[in-house]
Order: sequence, then structure tokens, then C-alpha cells
Amino acid sequence: MSSQTIAPFTLANGFQVIVEEMSDVQSAAFSLLIPAGAIHEPAGFNGSAAALCDLVTRGAGSRDSRRLATELDNLGVQRHEQVGWNFLTFSGAMLSEKLPAALDLYADIVLRPHLPEEEFDPVISGLSQALLANEDEPQRKLSVELRRRAYPEPWGRPTDGDLRELGRVTPETLRELWNAGFRPNGAILGIAGRVKTDDVLRQVETLFSEWKPRPEQEIRRGPHVPAIDHIPHSSTQLQIGIAYPAPPYGHPDYYTAWAAASILGGGPSARLFTEVREKRGLCYSVQASTNTLKTEGRTMIYAGTSSERAQETLDVTLAELRRLADGIAPDELQRCQARAKSALIMQQESTGSRASSLARDWFHLGRVTTLDEVRGILEELTVDSVLDVARSYPPEDPTIVTLGPHPLEVPTELISKGS
Repeated sequence: MSSQTIAPFTLANGFQVIVEEMSDVQSAAFSLLIPAGAIHEPAGFNGSAAALCDLVTRGAGSRDSRRLATELDNLGVQRHEQVGWNFLTFSGAMLSEKLPAALDLYADIVLRPHLPEEEFDPVISGLSQALLANEDEPQRKLSVELRRRAYPEPWGRPTDGDLRELGRVTPETLRELWNAGFRPNGAILGIAGRVKTDDVLRQVETLFSEWKPRPEQEIRRGPHVPAIDHIPHSSTQLQIGIAYPAPPYGHPDYYTAWAAASILGGGPSARLFTEVREKRGLCYSVQASTNTLKTEGRTMIYAGTSSERAQETLDVTLAELRRLADGIAPDELQRCQARAKSALIMQQESTGSRASSLARDWFHLGRVTTLDEVRGILEELTVDSVLDVARSYPPEDPTIVTLGPHPLEVPTELISKGS
């Protein structure tokens, strides 16, 4: 195992930086979270965060779009931009000696983007094409629509936008979002790899100390009512999505609830895959996972099947969700723990994964969980503890969304209390 030290630091302007030294790797990575995600968009302008995420990389500081991309490529930065609900995330991984030059470039992207108006139309056109392409990906479309109904506004907004609202976005919309969201207070930078903490902090303070804080935006929570809904879609297949409450990341029950979801649908040996797909041949894909906001979470279930077998697929899936609380075999938990430990080992070897985890943990928890801490939590899981959490978060009053040629009947007696 590599030697790891974790150091958090907060600049005077509120910018939070967390550095993890990993002595046995040759790379370094960063994950920069900017509080300008979809929940910060003005109402009715969904897609402006995605457009801004693209536009800020099209020229910054003294470099136009092409020169900026070329310099990042010359450094060998494996970079990625992601639009989330809370943040726009800019991440990169590279040889450790290239990190200082990469941070210089990203300081320009964050603090001095050109936001060129001549690039606005190509950005909107690209987003529109991607959204149109999503209409031909039923599973992705279902995922978007399930989340839209499973969480309250604005956390249910699609992060890649809505065609009905994207046309309202203007260059001024993006400038206003940049002005409000690209601020140090609320921004988080995670850095992991073969680095020296003092050197990193010295450079970050030089680059970002003049970044002026701005007022935080008030996020108004909209109403949420669990929904049973159907979305017509011309296809011979039918997509099924189910969501019900789960503890959020940081809650004492989070990893136990994660284990319950993994036992349900975390792999080819998981219960839903075995019972619904293999034994009965009802669907071509079925899975379960946990999804989390800062203060609440959901267990998410997906199944893809033919329209003829869709009703039975829904009925059997709901029955299996309910049956989880009746008992779990020790070998089911053991397989779940083995999958998790394998993922931890791979994460330990990836500076990109560690940088992302540093920033995520700091946002959700205000501290960093070490890999050893997570491993210890997983090893302490028991059948009884997973059962307790499964019974505490039953699939009652779920959000159920179907997408396909016809709606399904939702057998509510399978999921109501006292059945």
C-alpha cells in the first residue's frame, strides 16, 4: 500500500483544497468542483449549466480555444468536464511533474474565460444534437425522467438540459451564471498523487488567492410527490424505473443500504439478475444502485424488457424488492463485500478516483474518508445489519416510471404497508 497523507486547507476567500500524497504512483490528478451546476440555473433555462461548462473551455487568459486545447494535450492531461446538479466538475490526470502547468491553465479557465459569443451557437447546437440523440436511447431517457420525478425541484432537473428550455438560453444567461457560480466560496479542489502538499498549496494560493467571493445563491426546494407515470415511446421494448428512499452519503446507514442495493442488483450474481433475468427470462437487463443528494438518497432500480413481458417483469421485480427484508443469505453478503473490496483496490491505484473522492467527501461530509476506513466499514457489515436497513427503508410509496408503447398496471398491494 502506498504511503498516504491527507491535508485540507481553506484559502481566505473560502476556496477549499484537499491534497492527498500518494508516494507509490507516478501520476497526479485533480478534481475541481465549481458551484454552478443545474440546481443553480435560473428556472426555465435548463441546459444553461451544460452550455456554460462547454463555453468556459473555449478560450481563457491569453489563449484562444485551439491554443488552450493544444497546450493541455501537450501536457498529456486526460481531462474531463462534467455537469452535475450541484457543481460543474473539471478534472484531469497526468504525470505528476505536469500538474503545476495544468493548474496554471485551469486557473485561467475558472478566473479568466473568454466566453466568446461567436462560440455560443455551436455550443447550443451541440447540446441540442446530444439531447435529440438521447431520445433514441430509451434507457438514458428513462433515467432522466425517473430522477425528474424521484427528487424535488431543482434536484430533479436533467443535467444535460431540456430541449424545451434550451432555446431560451442566451449568452447573457451564461454570463450571469458564471458571475454567480464561479466563486471560491463553495468551490472545492481535490488533488491526489505523487505531489508535495506544501508545493501544491503554495501554487494554489498564488493562483487563486485573488479570486473574489460572491454571495451564495438561495436554492428553493420545490414540492415532491412520488409519481406513477408512463412515457409513450415508439418501441417494441419497455423500460421500467423504480425509486424509493435510501439514506444519503454520510448517513450511518449509507454503506449498509449500498450493500442492500448491491445484493439486489449489483452484478450478475445479484438477486434481481438471477431471479428476474436468468430463472424467468423476463428481461434483458436489470440492476439496482444507490443515488444520493447531500441530505437524502434513493435506491434506483432499472429493468429493460419486451412489451409483452413487461407487466410480469414489473410484478416480479416489486415482489423481489419486498422479499429482500425477509432474509439474506451469508454468501450474498460475501459476494457484495468482495465486489466492493475489488473496487477499493482499483480506486487506491487511481489518482483520478482519489482526487474525485477527496472533493466529493469534503462536500458531503466536511472531511475525507480514507480507503482503510471504508474497508473497515465494509468488513463489519453483517446479514442482520443489512436486513435492519432493508426493513428501515422499504420500497413503499415508490416513484415508478415506465417508457414504451403502453403503460403498466402498478400492483400497489405488493409495496404497501401491511401486505
